[in-house]
Amino acid sequence: MSTSTAGLNTAQNSAVTNTDGPLLVLAGAGTGKTRVITHRIARLLSKRVPASAILAMTFTNKAAAEMRTRIRELVPARKAEGLTIGTFHSFCVRALREHADRLDLHPNFGICDSDDQLVVMKQALRELQIPEAELPPRLCLARVSLLKSRMISPETLQSGGNGIDNDIGRAYARYDAGLRTSRLMDFDDLLLYMVKLLGDKTSLRAFQKRFQYLLIDEYQDTNAPQYEIVRRIGAVHRNVCVVGDDDQSIYGWRGADMTKILNFEKDFPKAVVVRLETNYRSTPQIVAGANLVIRNNPGRHEKTLRAHDKDGEAIRIKRLLDEEAEAAFVVDDIAERVRSRRMRLGQFAILFRTAVQPRIIEMQLRQHGMPYRLVGGMSFFDHKEVRDILSYLRLVANPSDELSLLRVINTPPRGIGASTVEKMMSLAAQQRASLVDVLRDESTALRPTTRASVDRFLGMLDSLRRDHPADGLVDLLKDLIRSVNYGEEIKRCYSDSATRTKRWDAVNEILNMAEVHGRQRSGATLTTFLEEVALSANDDRDDDRSSDDEVTLMTLHSAKGLEFGEVYLVGMEEGLLPHLRSIQDGGIEEERRLAYVGITRARHRLTLSYVQSRARYGNREASLPSRFLYEVQGKEAPAELMEHISRIGTSVANESAPATPRATGTKKGKPNRKPGSKRSESKPRTDRRKAAASKKRVSTKG
Repeated sequence: MSTSTAGLNTAQNSAVTNTDGPLLVLAGAGTGKTRVITHRIARLLSKRVPASAILAMTFTNKAAAEMRTRIRELVPARKAEGLTIGTFHSFCVRALREHADRLDLHPNFGICDSDDQLVVMKQALRELQIPEAELPPRLCLARVSLLKSRMISPETLQSGGNGIDNDIGRAYARYDAGLRTSRLMDFDDLLLYMVKLLGDKTSLRAFQKRFQYLLIDEYQDTNAPQYEIVRRIGAVHRNVCVVGDDDQSIYGWRGADMTKILNFEKDFPKAVVVRLETNYRSTPQIVAGANLVIRNNPGRHEKTLRAHDKDGEAIRIKRLLDEEAEAAFVVDDIAERVRSRRMRLGQFAILFRTAVQPRIIEMQLRQHGMPYRLVGGMSFFDHKEVRDILSYLRLVANPSDELSLLRVINTPPRGIGASTVEKMMSLAAQQRASLVDVLRDESTALRPTTRASVDRFLGMLDSLRRDHPADGLVDLLKDLIRSVNYGEEIKRCYSDSATRTKRWDAVNEILNMAEVHGRQRSGATLTTFLEEVALSANDDRDDDRSSDDEVTLMTLHSAKGLEFGEVYLVGMEEGLLPHLRSIQDGGIEEERRLAYVGITRARHRLTLSYVQSRARYGNREASLPSRFLYEVQGKEAPAELMEHISRIGTSVANESAPATPRATGTKKGKPNRKPGSKRSESKPRTDRRKAAASKKRVSTKG
């Protein structure tokens, strides 16, 4: 077994060898946290800790897979057998299936995705006669998810609220009831029910007895239920190692609670704290710029990154006329780098704060014939044919899944129209029965032709459920596709042969997924396959497949955990980064952490850009440079940290601060001041000329 700590720096070695008792590892960006976690697991195994006693949890399937791969490189496979490594949700779903009887759950409960959740929420609002115009379903669903992540029940919300809160509380309760009727759970439920399971003393003791060592990655992203799971399981042995970086906590809007990592030493007294501060990713200039920004946040663990590399290019700041000029500059600059340095497009990433920003950049990329990948576009699992086939599979596994039933009951068309379904749903609501039970009831009034269609449809599902062994996934899928005649649906929906072929490729990919699942997972069943698909589809931070031949475009939230050779962080303006809503709501600290995340994605070269004016709501408005631009070049910044490159048609080289455009309402001839400053720091033109002459490294090309 290889348990050598060779290659680890002093701090990493300390995090690996302090195996007993609570440990907080503050891992700055690019400091090798995954290396520490995997070496720590190898260390535990070398000390004869049983693999089954180790529980490692993270937030993405990709991160969990990387851990497993690295551990296999450190220890023999037989030694690692029995390790529990996965996401919080995957750990919870397996535990809940195993102990379903203690929570009055069906062991084959389904997991619904975001689209299914929206259907249930819309139905809940209809039943409560709450107009969608007054309470939009997506908004209500987001509020309910946030409430669940804070462990706030609908009863609590209703008892303490009025007006909109009371309506949300009622919708929350009806939404949950709708999920239970269909034997479904959403992803928040998986965590909440796990907490509920750990509230049972017998169950809690069993988990505490088994898992004696806990390792939690990205601890700054934990919400209240995740924190409770860690705290309760780790309460006895107290061998809880959490790894994270409060400076990269950027998911507060969806329930992540940064106070958990800030208060770890209070929750686990006598905890050892190790700071990983050597950055192996970025140049000294990029690391210095990141430090200068993040130090302005007061609520953080004190730490300062140090670059392992010794030299690099200055951070470039680019001022441009408007968003079209910004897009043209970025794309032209990438094209020049690819042409002159023979770089690959996959080394470049363009990062932005809001999802609407890349539209103009995409236009420029297309005009240049430059391939790109926009992260956050339509997922494979969102395509119609994929959702249809998976809905059929879910119905085979769970006949009570009303959402899946509604999706495919007339897909392909089989003579069961929308009016019939609507009547049956009303009847089910009156009888407080499931839709499938109403359809199966021979006494239900249906026209003979409709009754025959319903019986054939339900009979087909019954035969698929009955005639295939649990482990015959691929055969089941092939039989299903043939039985429902799904080829006719593709012909009906898509007229040209190229599109039909593409859609069939997606159907075939589901077959491929089933084959891989059956081959790689022992005891694979339809339930385990659907579980894996659901967990993968929900893992929105795993969409980071890179290509050497594509530029990557992504939001700052999506970029966390990734790195690129060269990064363009566009739209560095007040109102964009930091976002106007965050400025108004007092969320500047999280916005600053978002800027820090963006800066630290770059390995070799970082460009920050801002514009003088930008279109907003159909009007042209002046823009102010982001306060983070001023912070990244603070008074303590070394002279070689920054390089200012001019706006097209001007010579503004080596300015000491971003030139601030004159906003609407300012006095003529007087520049705006930077946020929080007493006067502008723009240099006179003569000073700029001298600086440009003395600093030949500065580019002044437009």
